[in-house]
Amino acid sequence: MTDNVTPREVVEPKKAKPEEKEDWKSFGWFLIKLVIVVLLFRTFVFTSFNIPSESMMPRLLVGDYLFAQKWSYGYSRYSLPFDVDVGEGRVFASLPEHGDVAIFKHPIDKSDYIKRVIGLPGDTVQMVDGQLVLNGEPVPKERIEDFVVELPVGERCYSGRFAMQTETGMPACRYPQYRETLPNGVSYNVLDLGIVGVDNTPPVVVPDGHVFMMGDNRDNSQDSRRPSVSGGWVGLVPTENLVAEASFMYWSWGNGVRWNRIFEGI
Repeated sequence: MTDNVTPREVVEPKKAKPEEKEDWKSFGWFLIKLVIVVLLFRTFVFTSFNIPSESMMPRLLVGDYLFAQKWSYGYSRYSLPFDVDVGEGRVFASLPEHGDVAIFKHPIDKSDYIKRVIGLPGDTVQMVDGQLVLNGEPVPKERIEDFVVELPVGERCYSGRFAMQTETGMPACRYPQYRETLPNGVSYNVLDLGIVGVDNTPPVVVPDGHVFMMGDNRDNSQDSRRPSVSGGWVGLVPTENLVAEASFMYWSWGNGVRWNRIFEGI
């Protein structure tokens, strides 16, 4: 009996070791393939972005997290990871459309910004008393219901005159809201908080290879209405600096999870 038991006790561990090695090898290859898929996905398909400021209210709120599709405008060194040099301009380049919400690199400091495309090459853009004028024609602007947004803890409204409380007693802001419709039919809501300096601007003809960007929160957005300043106003944005087109939100956090915003299109 002893002679029969001993061989089995010796042989069984030897059979298990190759299986364990094979399991670790398979798991390692799985991780390598996963990393490759994620890198390809982030390089050519989608990138993620979170909203750090109020410049795109009411559409985008601080604490929104979104995916943006990279193939919309083609690829440049600014839209590829690790600042890969693909030469000047873009590969598979395509101009955005009026009204697109796009992520781009600041012309000077190369930080990430997100704004709405208002002017394309050849367009003339001007602001007159808070009214957007595109190619000499005022863009229709309709007054709609006020935009009410709860205040995150420790934050304040743009001005004290917009402060309020919700029915549940939460501090909030109530901002005047308008519906703007571009000539191509794209409509979106904007906030107009009163007359400020950039509500009146000279006409600007958008040059080739550039776009004119504006925030939907018109009086609280550093966009193309003034020349580029590092860390601030963006001026006219080279199309080479476009990174991706905002697509949909996958997470939103304010004073808690904003479930109604998750998976909303932009």
